Amino acid sequence: MSWSRISRKYHKWLMLFVGFQFVVWSISGAYMVIFDLDYIHGDNLVVNNQSSLKESQINYPVAKLYRHYPNAKNVELTSIQGNAVYRFSNDDGKHLLSADTGILLSPINERYAVGIAKYSYVQSNTVIKKVSLITENPPFELSARHLPVWRVDFEGFSNPSLYINTQTGEVVTKRHLFWRIFDWMFSFHVMDYVEEDASNKLLFVFIVLSLVASSFGLILTYFYVFKRSSNKNKSITEDA
Repeated sequence: MSWSRISRKYHKWLMLFVGFQFVVWSISGAYMVIFDLDYIHGDNLVVNNQSSLKESQINYPVAKLYRHYPNAKNVELTSIQGNAVYRFSNDDGKHLLSADTGILLSPINERYAVGIAKYSYVQSNTVIKKVSLITENPPFELSARHLPVWRVDFEGFSNPSLYINTQTGEVVTKRHLFWRIFDWMFSFHVMDYVEEDASNKLLFVFIVLSLVASSFGLILTYFYVFKRSSNKNKSITEDA
């Protein structure tokens, strides 16, 4: 058999096998390129309301914090909803403490979490659809390292959600419809539908088969375009 027939045969069957994945790669790749990553990450969903703290807001000095929590480390003075707070960690985990009264605020309750979410959300007057506490078995869009968290779902076309850490009061993750679609597109693109790891065997096999199919396609291009054109010109020259 000639190289032309061999290439046509194997190119046809290989493309029947990997052709659908080519379409998936094209669609998922286009989606991930078209949308801006900052938008996908949900940066447009929150506003930075951090403001400078006044001395009058800090009535519980850090020295007193260390007296009550001698093993405290990574102490951070910041603000939540305009109020001064300390974030720190010790052997018991992470904690949130009022820098005004010294009252331990963590774990934060639902009302406090909703207040943080509204204060952080770009449209604070948007209606909240649902609030849920997640302590285990997080959804696919949330890393388990952030648990436990409050999930606050807002009304809106993109079904936005903010995840508030119960121990620190931080907005740890922002999610919306287009991020969720992006996540699916990425898993389809790398052909790993659980871990979303690009270095998997299935993807490697399809890449190798695609390269082989493309190589046969190049050989066919040579025979059906360049070789045929060359033969046609040669025939015209001989007739002349």
